Amino acid sequence: MSAADIVQRQLDAYNAQDIDGFCGCFAADCVLSELNGAVTQTGLAAIRERYQTLFRAFPENHAALVNRVVVGNVVIDHEDITRSSSERINAVAIYTVKDGLIARVDFVRAP
Repeated sequence: MSAADIVQRQLDAYNAQDIDGFCGCFAADCVLSELNGAVTQTGLAAIRERYQTLFRAFPENHAALVNRVVVGNVVIDHEDITRSSSERINAVAIYTVKDGLIARVDFVRAP
């Protein structure tokens, strides 16, 4: 499976709010971080907790892919995220894929 395939698989699971399918795309020691900022989650248990909470809080949550760039094992997605009828987020997610799983995600967000 290519880096783009695994990132697409996690995006599809994210949009379906399929927590098991979503978490199945990440390495056990995956790191989530703000670009050039603090690490927000480390490890699959922390990622599962973050996204279970998000899926419960925002049942209408959906990320539309605006653009994707793939360079080797790095996938950069520009996403338009709708959390609710009144909340949208413009985001870039930079995924680093190793051994067929997402090993790191760096986020850039703008409301």
